Amino acid sequence: MHRYVRSGTLIRVLFLSASVGVGHVSAANAVCVALAEVDPDVQTQVVDSYKYAALVVSRVVSDGYLRMVKTIPQMYRYIYDRAERATEVGPFRTWAQQFTAGNLRPLIEKERPDAIVCTHAFPCGAMAEYKRIYDDAPPVVGIVTDFAVHAFWIHDNIDGYCVATDAMRDLMVARGVRADRITVSGIPVDPRFARADEPVSAIRERLGLPLDRPIALVMGGGLGIGPLGRTLRAMEPMQMPIAAVVIAGRNARAESRVLATAESVSYPVRVVRFVDNVYDFMHAADAFVTKPGGLSTAEALAAQIPIILLKPLPGQEERNVRVLTEWGVAMRARRTSDLPHALTAILTDSERRARMITAAGRHGRPNAARDAAALILRLAAAPKEVPA
Repeated sequence: MHRYVRSGTLIRVLFLSASVGVGHVSAANAVCVALAEVDPDVQTQVVDSYKYAALVVSRVVSDGYLRMVKTIPQMYRYIYDRAERATEVGPFRTWAQQFTAGNLRPLIEKERPDAIVCTHAFPCGAMAEYKRIYDDAPPVVGIVTDFAVHAFWIHDNIDGYCVATDAMRDLMVARGVRADRITVSGIPVDPRFARADEPVSAIRERLGLPLDRPIALVMGGGLGIGPLGRTLRAMEPMQMPIAAVVIAGRNARAESRVLATAESVSYPVRVVRFVDNVYDFMHAADAFVTKPGGLSTAEALAAQIPIILLKPLPGQEERNVRVLTEWGVAMRARRTSDLPHALTAILTDSERRARMITAAGRHGRPNAARDAAALILRLAAAPKEVPA
């Protein structure tokens, strides 16, 4: 085993994530595991970058984001698209990044990481500003956790990027990022999402799931904000035996609503909250019904399970829909009432199902976390340039 060292000391990697959903943290954790597989002595730490932002920024970006996308999604879509087209950085964004960079200074001086990894655009922007302010900044890597890249990710002084697609790389090169700084790794997921060798029947027995009918796995993201109850009710008219598993995430209120709905439908439903073995449920299921978050759909690609996309949030999730449907790995149900038709097609049309599974195998990247880890370690172990 190769031990990665720098200046006689073991490598230290600091991850800056963001408390918007759980996907950004999941990506960071997947790469931490991959780093440990390469060298168990590599030290990692995952930090919520919003704790170092101004209070107004944290509330606007995290709390305000969730409130806006649920109540006035058209407004969020307008803001997202306008920010994408902007050619200059606005004064508020510049101030927020500089403020956060200054607040991160004591943490970085204390931890002295050999590399910093950002799994959200906000800390990536803050670290781009940090590198402009401080000459002793370590290498910074941005890991984009969607299938399209927003302009907020793109900075000319970030040392490396991990992206999901060639199209993302090409767009970033067109926007001024050096091609040799971009790795098309895929979105980092736990490698256990890769298609399992264990028979489906054995996985179902282990999880206590029915063996006599197809199973739909239903998720609404780690925050449980998808239309979970309406999704279960929409499946009621299906003309074939079916069962469902709902993973309600960390949202206790969503869980209680889904449990009430589960008792009212005529087919078996298993409801669980946040679990550490989502990969087992994906391997046990026949179809995955979800909103199109980057992490959950990347996990589904690795698991090679056909996807049905419901209710995308404006902005990045709408772009994820376009990519995933163009790849042929997913169908979109524009309304929950369209779900029975889409689900029946996946479960009864063997040729369609085979095409979707084959496409998922082609585009899934179960080793993305390992590829990201290789980039991080290469930058972390490289000799540091001393400012003139």
